[in-house]
Amino acid sequence: MFQLFKKKDKGPYPRTFAKRLTWRIMITLFCVMSIVSIIIFVIVWLMIYAQATMLCNRLLKSKCQDVENTLSEVYVASVNTVPDIEHNLNRPDRMADIMKRIVELNPEIQSCGISFVDKYYPEKGHWFCPYAARRDSDSIIVMKTIGGQNGNYLQAKWFKDALQAKEGYWSEPFFDSTKQIPKIAWLMPIHDERDSTVAVLGVDVSLTKFRKQRFSSMTSSGTWDADKEIYFFAIDPQGNYLIHPDTSRIVNKNYFDYAKAAPDSTAIYVGHRMTGRNRGHIMTDDNGNDIYIEGEKVMVCYQSLAHTPWSMALVLPMFFVDLFGYLMGGFLFFFILLGLIVVFFAGRRGIKKASQPLRQLAVSADEVAKGNFNTPLPDIQSKDEIQLVRDSFANMQQSLAHYVAELRETTAEKASMESELKIAHDIQMSMLPKIFPPYPERTDIDIYGSLTPAKGVGGDLFDFYIHDELLFFCIGDVSGKGVPASLYMAVTRSLFRNVSAHLFEPEKIVAALNNAQAEGNETNMFVTIFVGVLDLATGLLRYCNAGHDAPLLVGRDVAALPCDPNLPIGVISGFEFERQEILIDSQTTIFLFTDGLNEAEDAGHAQFGDMRIWSVAKKLLAEQRHQPQTFIDEMTNAVHQFVGDAEQSDDLTMLAIQYKGQTN
Repeated sequence: MFQLFKKKDKGPYPRTFAKRLTWRIMITLFCVMSIVSIIIFVIVWLMIYAQATMLCNRLLKSKCQDVENTLSEVYVASVNTVPDIEHNLNRPDRMADIMKRIVELNPEIQSCGISFVDKYYPEKGHWFCPYAARRDSDSIIVMKTIGGQNGNYLQAKWFKDALQAKEGYWSEPFFDSTKQIPKIAWLMPIHDERDSTVAVLGVDVSLTKFRKQRFSSMTSSGTWDADKEIYFFAIDPQGNYLIHPDTSRIVNKNYFDYAKAAPDSTAIYVGHRMTGRNRGHIMTDDNGNDIYIEGEKVMVCYQSLAHTPWSMALVLPMFFVDLFGYLMGGFLFFFILLGLIVVFFAGRRGIKKASQPLRQLAVSADEVAKGNFNTPLPDIQSKDEIQLVRDSFANMQQSLAHYVAELRETTAEKASMESELKIAHDIQMSMLPKIFPPYPERTDIDIYGSLTPAKGVGGDLFDFYIHDELLFFCIGDVSGKGVPASLYMAVTRSLFRNVSAHLFEPEKIVAALNNAQAEGNETNMFVTIFVGVLDLATGLLRYCNAGHDAPLLVGRDVAALPCDPNLPIGVISGFEFERQEILIDSQTTIFLFTDGLNEAEDAGHAQFGDMRIWSVAKKLLAEQRHQPQTFIDEMTNAVHQFVGDAEQSDDLTMLAIQYKGQTN
């Protein structure tokens, strides 16, 4: 072992490198296989637990169905007898026959009686309770009448509660008069023709009949041992035992008393789960502690019994499950370990042999990494993956040499292009108004504008100037982005200046721009543009819209400027554009923008939208802060907060003009 890690001076890479690599790979493989074996072991164990859980749930469900069927038969027999009782209330001697018939026709019923209220039949005295019971020894039905000082049911709590009940219910467990047979009773109030409660029908069922199905017997001494048995038990909401293999506990004992007496506390947790009308199976409590009942680690499957407040559980000692799991896991681990040993030695030998040619390639790779792309590669004779690696290194040498040469050329071209784009951006920005306020000496007008291209250069434009007391202004958006759009934008802006110097009507200015751009438009580009001419002396705004978004008027209120859509310029030569007019109130701000504002998108591709634009405008108007620069700054902040870190998708251009003159 120590010789494997001893250094040997044989070339730049010692011989032990392959051995070390082999050991590391095999140790990693061993660890991976060990983890896989543990996972398989856990999966097998979980499957065993799952199968045990499924079996227990199935057995519990079957047992619960047996109990529920018995209780259902008792319930149906009682309900079917009530009409007969109520029909014969005027015949007291008929009651005993009805009680006897119930017991005769229903073998599940141990006894049955009907207890009448005080002096319901005056001739019978204070007490009158015909009672029929099945004798266990020979199934003969015994008839008697209960009542008197020794059997004063009128003062019994069960009788008083039943008289107040609106419908039938199951009583708490009790012993019969012999104190030997534990029972439960279905108590049902009986009403006369005036709907007054006159009696209580009680149908008794023996609890001992429910413990027939068990999985093991008592010990030889006749005592019950929880460590050696899978068993059922049932409790009422107070924890009183209704069903249990140890008959001495039924009615007499309480589940929670046994749980509190035990050194663990998880049995109490099980009891609360059962009395809470829950359903399921548990092996641990909420804190991860194992479930122990009477000192035995167990799995408990439980569910409530339908139409009763009781819950039933099946208790499975974990000894049976763990033993089977350990046996299966032991066999599985043995075979996996044996396979790992075989794989280890076979793999070690193969990897050691296969790694020899890699040493030569490693030396050549170091030379290539230093930039010596012409370094000769070793000649490998094996026709396998290592040969493919050697050929790939050869191709890489040629590709790297070619790529480096192209990279140098591309880098130089990119630097030149970036420089040219920077110059183009500066030229484009210099064509737009950039001094604000543009007319500080004037008190009748205030203007502010901004343009933020989505790329280095953009296709949006805005412009304005004053000539003969007329403010000529425009805003436009060229289809597309980048350099082509910026060139089209520059031409449009120059045409606007030249044409508006000779034509004062906005529709004629737009028509002239359209004809000029449509002529020879082989690229099929177009511009949406809004052109306005504001008479600074009167406040009259004449304007023409060519497919652009309608501006906002922010003065007395926030409103959209009425605009005919028309076609964008550059689409059809000779198109006739319509002029519109409106009188602008003093202190009104005209807000113009491109679709880079309302169509700005956040990371989830939601758009800023017209509603947010109007919301910001209304807020600024309410605060009397709708001056052009403030308006555009607040709108810019709002759209930036909405977009967040998302990349700008379109050019963003805004122009705000506030008229401060007197309207005539």
